[in-house]
Amino acid sequence: MPASALTLAFVESPVQLLNVLEWAYSSGGSGESAPLLDGMPSQPPRGTGGPGGTPAPRMRIVVLPPTDPMSRGQLRRMAALARDEGHEVRWQEARGGRLAPLKALAALAGDVRAAHTVVVGDPFSRYVQLLLTLVRAEQLVVVDDGTATMEFIAQTARGERLVRWHRVGGGGPAGRVRELAYAPVSATARRRFTPADGSGRRVEVFSSMPVTAHGAMTLRVNDFAWTRARFGPPRLTKGTDLVGTSLVETGVVDPACYLDAVRTLTRVHRATRYFAHRRESPEKLRALSEATGLEIVRPDLPLELIARRGPVGRTIVSFPSTVVHTLPYALTGTGVTVAVCDIDPDWLTGSASPRARGFLAGVTDSARDVRRLPAQAAPAAG
Repeated sequence: MPASALTLAFVESPVQLLNVLEWAYSSGGSGESAPLLDGMPSQPPRGTGGPGGTPAPRMRIVVLPPTDPMSRGQLRRMAALARDEGHEVRWQEARGGRLAPLKALAALAGDVRAAHTVVVGDPFSRYVQLLLTLVRAEQLVVVDDGTATMEFIAQTARGERLVRWHRVGGGGPAGRVRELAYAPVSATARRRFTPADGSGRRVEVFSSMPVTAHGAMTLRVNDFAWTRARFGPPRLTKGTDLVGTSLVETGVVDPACYLDAVRTLTRVHRATRYFAHRRESPEKLRALSEATGLEIVRPDLPLELIARRGPVGRTIVSFPSTVVHTLPYALTGTGVTVAVCDIDPDWLTGSASPRARGFLAGVTDSARDVRRLPAQAAPAAG
């Protein structure tokens, strides 16, 4: 692959890799769907041209995997799909030891400097921000890492440093020293994402979220065209499926309140299955199953693909999360209803970020083509 033509993508989660594939497809990938076998592509096209013979993007995808087994397993499945689409995939360990980040940086530096286009899935990632200090690319693309894209757009518009919405400052003196030392890297990343007019650099956001570009930034809507072309439509079941969230694991929602909410939703909506978030702990899922009788499903691919392949319930109920924005796109025309249950402020933990309440409400309020559940559908624990 000639360096001058290199499009380089960095992903750290299965959803990021899915959205990189969606971006490549919308940017010139094959416009024809592959034949399907049991919901999975059968010999999908490899590097084929787009509509009108447009060459598909030449892309090298670098996977920077996290340490948890569920994420790594989903990433390996997604990497196989990416290779089937004709993309080169490189698995680069950047965690697991003090020297691992430096070794990875040295291994990737040449490609980063040579890339014409750089695609990133998590602009809040410190490792991605470190890589951005080496970027000389004319185009920088940000694809969704879930609802965090909404906060990314808001923070760059206000000129703020990039901080995850659920993160609470702390770490004591040592943490403050690390923040101070890292400040120049963070500032450089912020400048990369907000180029001045006339600089010649382009920043594109490719998103399913309800966001508005600002400054020299451009926006393209991710409507999950690749997912719809490659998978489904799904067979629908009569039951209701619940979608899990990692809000307990991130310290935002109280575990007992979450359990009571899931118990109530199960009873009210006669749910039968619970699609677990990849970060949910086995102990939490075991408690949910014992309290509700739900079948716990641990997906091996992002939920957008699982739902599109089917079988899936005629109603999918979720708490405020990425899927209330992405599933209506992925399941358009299938007859599936996506419903969202608000997070009661009383469920929030004392350690939750001050921004948590407003951010979660915004995720729900801005969702398109979803049904809002009545407040009594999942009352707070008492």
